[in-house]
Amino acid sequence: MTKLTRKRTILVKIEVTEGTDPVPTGAANAILISEPTIQPLAGGTVQRNTVKNTLGADAAIHVNTHVVVGFMCDIAGAGTVAVAPAYGPLLRMCGTAETITPTTGPVEYDPVSTDGETGTIYFNVDGIRHALLGARGNVSLTFPPNDIPRFEFTFTGLFVAPTDTAAPALTLGAFKDPLPVSKVNTPTFTLHGYAGVLESLSLNLGNQVEHRDRVGSARVLRTDRQGGGNVALELPTIAAKDFISIAKANTLGALQLIHGVGAGNIIQIDAPAVQLTEPSYDDSQGITTLSAGLILTPNAGDDELKITVK
Repeated sequence: MTKLTRKRTILVKIEVTEGTDPVPTGAANAILISEPTIQPLAGGTVQRNTVKNTLGADAAIHVNTHVVVGFMCDIAGAGTVAVAPAYGPLLRMCGTAETITPTTGPVEYDPVSTDGETGTIYFNVDGIRHALLGARGNVSLTFPPNDIPRFEFTFTGLFVAPTDTAAPALTLGAFKDPLPVSKVNTPTFTLHGYAGVLESLSLNLGNQVEHRDRVGSARVLRTDRQGGGNVALELPTIAAKDFISIAKANTLGALQLIHGVGAGNIIQIDAPAVQLTEPSYDDSQGITTLSAGLILTPNAGDDELKITVK
């Protein structure tokens, strides 16, 4: 039977016990995504390289088998203050702690240096279900001009043999419509204290995620975090902001972006100690822009990239 590429669904649920399936459902745990990808048998192979009296290859043996999925999710508010957004479990599985201030909000996601939470993912490819257990991942955020801002997630999970399972009915009402990046919808952007004209911004939490299969243990671990990104903005005068000198001096400064309009629909991004690297001049519709790499360094620790939903 032909399997259609567009018919893909994802369910995600936080695990109470790492690696134990909490059985996500379409009614409670569906995720609204775009551009899904899957590696159903990641890991690699080894060959025996035996010597025989004829030429010819040995069959390969799969090792370190696991599953990797990726997808994008719109950046938008929860719709109501003091309510976690529907994509909250995804951020938690990327090594952030969720803190909800009751009644008034906000909902905050801060990186952690402990193991963090794991989740189970059901990735259904038009009636073929791939389950990932003990999944952990990484997230990046993109804010392109005149386009929808998005999270890009990549998750690694323990391998479970796929099954013929009908795609679930999805309840997706908790996901709110996103707003495109614009002057009205994105009212605040500052970098090192300068409120410039932002062309584009991308940030990456920078988790290093490893699948380890050893005697006595098979787990997905987050072993490091090196946050970074890229920024492009209209080139200011030297008097207004000398980003070249700032980069040369290895100076650290804050970055803030606020996107969304109205209580319950606002996302705030804060990075308190950002370094600019390798600045260059580029062109956007005949306007000179300054592009630079970003290194997200911690200030007090576990605070290099904070996501606030309010």
